[in-house]
Amino acid sequence: MSDCCSAPGLMPLEEGLSRLINETSVVTDIERIGMSSCLDRILADDVVSPINVPSHNNSAMDGYALRLNDLENNDRLPLAGTSLAGHPFQGEIPAGHCIRIMTGASIPASADTVIMQEHTEASDANIQFLKKPAKKGSNVRLAGEDVKEGQTVFSTGHRVRPQDLGLLASLGIPELNVYRRIKVALFSTGDELKLPGEALGLGDIYDSNRFAVKAMLSRLGAEIVDLGLLKDDPDDLRRAFAEADKLADAVVTSGGVSVGDADYVKDILNEVGHTSFWKLAIKPGKPFAFGKLPGSVFFGLPGNPVSATVTFQQLAIPALLHMMGAKPEPGVELKAICRTVLKKQPGRKDFQRGIVSTNADGQLEVVTTGSQGSGILRSMSMANCYIVLPTSQSNVNAGEIVTVQMFDRALF
Repeated sequence: MSDCCSAPGLMPLEEGLSRLINETSVVTDIERIGMSSCLDRILADDVVSPINVPSHNNSAMDGYALRLNDLENNDRLPLAGTSLAGHPFQGEIPAGHCIRIMTGASIPASADTVIMQEHTEASDANIQFLKKPAKKGSNVRLAGEDVKEGQTVFSTGHRVRPQDLGLLASLGIPELNVYRRIKVALFSTGDELKLPGEALGLGDIYDSNRFAVKAMLSRLGAEIVDLGLLKDDPDDLRRAFAEADKLADAVVTSGGVSVGDADYVKDILNEVGHTSFWKLAIKPGKPFAFGKLPGSVFFGLPGNPVSATVTFQQLAIPALLHMMGAKPEPGVELKAICRTVLKKQPGRKDFQRGIVSTNADGQLEVVTTGSQGSGILRSMSMANCYIVLPTSQSNVNAGEIVTVQMFDRALF
């Protein structure tokens, strides 16, 4: 294990992330599914366009198509016909004529320019052109202007987003090869945990971690195997690990990886598999564990709710995306003026929860959500970003520039 500033034995976050990627494997199973079912799926092949988009030269607006040269000595042309979207003008426009054309309608090969209707006046069958464009090609959308036939539109590993579905539909592609969904088994551990709706006894708390993690897994498009709540019983945990390992590609637990007398998860992990690393120089979330089971990988999240959410989003999600075959999705980091004092001890990379906004001068500024304790789950719900403070950073004064990492699709 690497030493990290004033935190002996803690692995730097960047080293932990590198280990996670290097020690997880991409799923190899591929499915061919309908394009309309591909949202958030990961492409297993490059997508190459079979056609030009648009497939023909078309008008960018309502107006009149013509040969610009026909207006050199004349500002009035007779009308030869009309071109509508789906109902094109047939043949060539006669010399010295124009046609009425609508947005998206095919432009005859003989025409080279469209003049918008606002720059014309119509009288009987003649059109007077009040303003002429400076050059040919005005208001013409060329075939292949958006996508050319044979062009690689998306590469293997691309996650299909809503806007991508529209582009794929425009290519006429009905089906795509995607990696299968990874299966993730999930359970929480702790004698003190109760489900929402159950009565709390003395010392009990409601299980919040599993609900947050399960929601983030849903955003990733993973297939979730929810094994519920487990007591701090070694035999029950062994059985749960064995079941989860058979069912899933990855196993995520919450709690039981610290140093308490009843924190059995890490010990049992070493019985049935092995721990690759434990304890990272990150705050919140130091007691994060990663390891291997016979048929899956294991992510052991801390029990404190903010720690569980932060470590899952910062550590487990990049590894799971790698397993899904997805290209890396780096977080959006910006510089902002910090308007509140931030407390920080050197030794761990800190992900404080913040609210970023734009001030009257157009500058980004950020304020803390308040108390940053690892049990203050409201700090996550109030926030729209992390204030990322480097390992060596100490306290931050109001007015200093800090790095903010905007919440990504897993949290926003």
